Amino acid sequence: MSKKPRLGVNIDHVATLRQARGETYPSIVDAANISLSNGADQITIHLREDRRHIQDTDVEAVRLVTRKYGKPLNLEMGCNQEIIDIALATNPDWVCLVPENRQERTTEGGLNLIDDKVRKKVQKTCEAIKEKLPETKISLFLEANITVLEHAVKMPIEAVEIHTGDYAKAHLNGEDFSSYLSEFKSAEQFLKENETACHAGHGLTFESLSPLLDLKLFEEYNVGHWVICQAIFDGLGSVVSKLNEQFEGSNL
Repeated sequence: MSKKPRLGVNIDHVATLRQARGETYPSIVDAANISLSNGADQITIHLREDRRHIQDTDVEAVRLVTRKYGKPLNLEMGCNQEIIDIALATNPDWVCLVPENRQERTTEGGLNLIDDKVRKKVQKTCEAIKEKLPETKISLFLEANITVLEHAVKMPIEAVEIHTGDYAKAHLNGEDFSSYLSEFKSAEQFLKENETACHAGHGLTFESLSPLLDLKLFEEYNVGHWVICQAIFDGLGSVVSKLNEQFEGSNL
């Protein structure tokens, strides 16, 4: 039976607005409620080491909302012990391990598993999470690079989230993005052969989602910055509802 791909709404940038003035608004809890009540299949938040948007207390607050709706919480995080401890205490449904650089404006790419030091750290983090939270699923944020993916599928993970940032930028700039689609197809096929789910995220908009949904490549998409930006004009509920309709028309 066909099913629609999962729509994950990343609400980090609601917290970005809140932190810009040090206020208690806009409410991250309200953002989670509105997103889930308008069709989001999960909520994604990224607890960064520098705490530039999501704060420690937000994690449990959003967790309570997702439990109320019976929907997953996807916690993006680096391999930092303090953050790992918070994840272990919160027990999210999904953990997505991502690289972090204090100087970056946003996540700049996937984990470099070709680097021995990075690979060992990621492996150790996966094992620590699985030991304490065996029911929590793990995904790794990676480039659509087969060499990198070969390392990934050897780890105790359930999925890979493919970095779509460069593709999304090319789409936005009206450039030829066909090479990215070919890379995504190859990555999805490799992961499928290795019984690993294939997700996508970063930089995606309503328009750049369309070619990906048409190809039926990914089981899950996480969309954030564009959602919050468009919500300024259309309202968060309306934007999430529009995305949900787009996803419902693109069954896998």
